[in-house]
Amino acid sequence: MPTSWGNKYVTDSPEVINAKNVSVAYGSRTIWKDASFSISGGQFVGILGPNGAGKTTLFKLLLGLIAPTSGQIDLFKNKPKRGNPRIGYVPQRRLIDQETTLEVLEFVRLGIKGDKWGFSGPKNVSLERAQAMEALKLVEAESLSARPLGILSGGELQRVFLAQAIVGKPDVLLLDEPLSNLDIRREVNLVQLVSKIIKEQNVTALLIAHDINPLLNVLDSVIYIANGRVATGTPNEIVTSASLSRLYGTAVEVLRDSKGRIAVLGAEEASHPHV
Repeated sequence: MPTSWGNKYVTDSPEVINAKNVSVAYGSRTIWKDASFSISGGQFVGILGPNGAGKTTLFKLLLGLIAPTSGQIDLFKNKPKRGNPRIGYVPQRRLIDQETTLEVLEFVRLGIKGDKWGFSGPKNVSLERAQAMEALKLVEAESLSARPLGILSGGELQRVFLAQAIVGKPDVLLLDEPLSNLDIRREVNLVQLVSKIIKEQNVTALLIAHDINPLLNVLDSVIYIANGRVATGTPNEIVTSASLSRLYGTAVEVLRDSKGRIAVLGAEEASHPHV
């Protein structure tokens, strides 16, 4: 039975997510099958794999938007449900109108109410704004608080989206390709911010990415999805020639340069075979 401690929950088991023989399909198309894995509290997990492999499908399961076609997936020892306040979520695509005048602080404050407009009394507004500012400080973006969303750069927006996701003090963060369209320096900065939040707030984070290199030094584990299969383990266990060749069912070569950066050769061709 969970017991509360501040805004966190202490459970009997360190496992936050547990999947047993999970299969997922859209209509007659199987996305992946027989996946079994567990994720412990406070872990930083990279979700990797080619386009269309089913990485975002995992997030849909955890958000309670879809159910497995077979097997079972538990979140905090229960079936996932929609609108779970213990999850902070940054979706893959979030369009911001450049003409919007909504200030960053107010945008982040919306996360306290589940991103819904509503009315708060003066005391609540003051408290919510303080919470929003604290979230902005955590992502090192407090200087943006009074700026309109429409004038922010891509890197600044990602920090603001992250602030909105953590303002409600979630236990799990789901980040769907937050590194897309960022340059290398901003990728590294954002990854370091997420890593810092995980450690300071004891949050479990799952981050979908195409390139593992910005994440190599901070990931605890990897969930690699390809060819209808799911492999899990540490980066050194999963991102290897032998492991990925088994996953794809064909020869895949993993190369490392002198700085430890990884290149995966043959995976793209395996994901889109010639016919």
